[in-house]
Amino acid sequence: MSTTLDKPATTSGKPPLRRTPPGADGLVWTVLRLHRTALWVWTGYLVISVGLLLWLWGPGASTAQKAFDAFGYAGAQDIAWDGKSVSLPSFGTSFDSLFYDPATLTQLATVAVAVFAAGPLIARELETGTARLAWTQSVSPARWLTAKLGLPAIAVTVGTGLVVAVYERVWHSHNHLLIAGIGPRSYYFNIGPATVANVLFGLALGVFAALVIRRTLPAIVVAGTGTYLAGALRANSWPFQGAYQQPEIPVHNKAITSTGAEIPDPGCYMDQKCLAAHHVTGFDRHYLPSPDFWPRQLTETGILLALTVVLVAGAFLVLRRYQPKKSRQLQKEATA
Repeated sequence: MSTTLDKPATTSGKPPLRRTPPGADGLVWTVLRLHRTALWVWTGYLVISVGLLLWLWGPGASTAQKAFDAFGYAGAQDIAWDGKSVSLPSFGTSFDSLFYDPATLTQLATVAVAVFAAGPLIARELETGTARLAWTQSVSPARWLTAKLGLPAIAVTVGTGLVVAVYERVWHSHNHLLIAGIGPRSYYFNIGPATVANVLFGLALGVFAALVIRRTLPAIVVAGTGTYLAGALRANSWPFQGAYQQPEIPVHNKAITSTGAEIPDPGCYMDQKCLAAHHVTGFDRHYLPSPDFWPRQLTETGILLALTVVLVAGAFLVLRRYQPKKSRQLQKEATA
């Protein structure tokens, strides 16, 4: 004896409706699947940047810290100038040089976000007609653009914010191991909330350029160049704080004697006998907060976010010309 199991039938005789993911006919999941390669690339950038920062925060600073404990700032200088590795003798890179690599990656990632937004995200779909195909279904142009903008905006905000937050922890823990000069002050004034706003600006600029130009390659060039110039302007626009003009960040630099007292650094450099003669047993050095940091960060963040809002609003206005005539007529009748 055998039995057969039939699929449940509905009262109307029609097969049950297939559930779709959230969004306009699964638009959110469609965007994620369509651009999953870009999402993996962004995830890889975050893993590399955050991983390097966490390593520099922990074991990566051990060699430079030992040199600083023995000879103070002179020891950190010696490690950096000789190009000695933080922990891998054959690698030949110092803590001082590795510290700035995530900042460079962030600058490159910002331009890459703008290029991606201008090309694969928007312009390519306009050129191939994929966007218009989606608009003929149940997805309106406005909802399509909202998904295209919203998902990358969340990803870049969370990712860049994470890198900035970890970077700040490494800076506060180990800035005494960095060589004074252009590097620390350039980093100090360019990493903060404005860094996150700059990535969002690049995303908005890429989307706007794609909708206006409607050609992949020209839109990529405009978005990439504009985002790069905006980043370069940030580094040199603040009064007396350009890449080669801003004053030194205030530094607390003292030596500690065997009695626990703080004295000015005797300037013994790498002379152990000189240090012993001054009874120096340790050192204390760190950059002091600059009064110009928050005024600059808040001003730049406000400007970049304002430009981002203008570009996003402009993108939706430009998108209206892509709306099918039938949809426009229906909207007019609905508002009449």
